[in-house]
Amino acid sequence: MFATYLIGLREGLEATLVVSILVAFLVKSQRRDRLPQVWAGVGLAVALSVGFGSLIQYTSTSLLRTYESREMFEAVTSIAAVVFVTWMIFWMRRAARTIAGELRGKLTDALAVGSLAVAGMAFLAVIREGLETALIFYAAAESVAGGTGPGSLLALAGGVATAVVIGFLLYRSAVRINLSRFFTWTGALLILVAAGILKYGVHDFQEAGVLPGLNDLAFDISTTLDPNTWYGALLAGMFNITAAPTVLELIAWVAYAVPVLVLFLRKPAQPAKPARPAEPAADTPTAPADVAAVPSPRA
Repeated sequence: MFATYLIGLREGLEATLVVSILVAFLVKSQRRDRLPQVWAGVGLAVALSVGFGSLIQYTSTSLLRTYESREMFEAVTSIAAVVFVTWMIFWMRRAARTIAGELRGKLTDALAVGSLAVAGMAFLAVIREGLETALIFYAAAESVAGGTGPGSLLALAGGVATAVVIGFLLYRSAVRINLSRFFTWTGALLILVAAGILKYGVHDFQEAGVLPGLNDLAFDISTTLDPNTWYGALLAGMFNITAAPTVLELIAWVAYAVPVLVLFLRKPAQPAKPARPAEPAADTPTAPADVAAVPSPRA
């Protein structure tokens, strides 16, 4: 549940910040008449994102008839979700400082074109977050026992609702949070969630017969980490940490989580200061020693 709530919170806040930047720019520019186009673009993006998520679920439950094909579909969507999560957290860390200026510039260009351009710009700014949310939610929800049931949907909706409230309060300047720190902590947690999704994808590939080693367990600590306890369910639900993983599952989890966490938490290198240009050499030869220097004029 917490993993899907975190996905909704993180992705929802990114989309909310994008929308709040667009709305604030229009309000400050005395262009409130363009706000309906922005909300129309946002609404269309949300509707298509919900439709995309429904299509994924329908494909998995209705279109795929055999057990192996369903396992393959879930494995592929899991790998795709891991790719999107990884790209998203590193992109947000790099673009956080410049996203506001870029959005304002694009919206200025769209205002010069017309209403459809404004709606299209708002749509494109939100649709990426929506499609990512749908795909990552499906993969994360399927990697735990509950699947994409009512509980997971409520957790996702709760995360999005929390993000909307935070975004509205930030827009109204009622609260001030360190967004850089927020995205750092949630990014680190999402990396662990993505590692669990990757582990689940590897298990699905093994279930489908694509990868070997389904019965080769790395260890079995079921007596210590009982999945029926609250902490066992918490670890499995958040990061897909189970008591009896296969060797390939464990390798995939460690091989992804460790290097990606190190790269993400490492402070980005500061750009080097440009070297001071060397002074050009004199073109004229040095005056002889016996020639008196001409005194400079006094101011």
